[in-house]
Amino acid sequence: MISGSIVALITPMSRDGSVDYASLERLVEFHIDNGTDAIVSVGTTGESATLPLQEHVDVVAHTIKFAAGRIPVIAGNGANATAEAIELTHAMSKLDVVAMLGVTPYYNKPPQHGLIAHYKAVAAATDVPQILYNVPGRTSVDMKPETVAQLADVPNIIALKEATGDLSRVRKLRELCGQDFLLFSGDDATAREFLELGGNGVISVANNIVPAQFKAMCDAALKGDDAAAMAAEQDIQALYKALFCEANPIPVKWAVHRMGLISHGTIRLPLTELSEEFHGLLLHAMKKAHIEVQ
Repeated sequence: MISGSIVALITPMSRDGSVDYASLERLVEFHIDNGTDAIVSVGTTGESATLPLQEHVDVVAHTIKFAAGRIPVIAGNGANATAEAIELTHAMSKLDVVAMLGVTPYYNKPPQHGLIAHYKAVAAATDVPQILYNVPGRTSVDMKPETVAQLADVPNIIALKEATGDLSRVRKLRELCGQDFLLFSGDDATAREFLELGGNGVISVANNIVPAQFKAMCDAALKGDDAAAMAAEQDIQALYKALFCEANPIPVKWAVHRMGLISHGTIRLPLTELSEEFHGLLLHAMKKAHIEVQ
């Protein structure tokens, strides 16, 4: 079972915008060394929206190669066109991924029955377990708990990444979907409470830069040790807000570069590198989290 501290991994890039595979290998080793429980490769934090299909598949394949069976890899397979999501799913079904994570179609604003049809079509295209992903702040569509419950009946739809930050949904989703359906938080700021309410793990942005601390928080929360979980995240809480001072993954990519883990902080247009006005804010939060910067 996939659970615990899962990183929504960035995709490092060279100055010319090409994928920097040497830096990607360093990132995979960094997360293995720090106990991260699983990697999401080319999810939305991995800039899936700006990677063409073959490049998307290549990054996932390299992540699996670098992981070498030491850490599970989940592949992002979201798209706003169902046909494109199915094409991605077919291509990555040949890879050794433990699951795929598909964000709700963005911009189209499908109705709830459209979401059901979309996810059923993608799930029917593969035997690989599928994880739903609800992040209305980015996609402009909110997948309701009742919709999730209908999709939970599909045999290879096994989980939901819920990024609304609405903790009242955790209990409702658990009641509607049952104990075997996995619930992952996609909101770092409320992740600890999400786990304490019965969630199974967190797919995290902050995990890119504080994996050991985030792992400690998740482990404690999953064991029901609320005091230890609160203590583990005390020094990293400021990061939760700072990492969203501009659109994700702009701040986290800048932070990972300042840590010396990737060669460049390059990000693909239409996103641009972190505005100078936010450097001090993020550096302050990193210092409070005891992160060494270069």
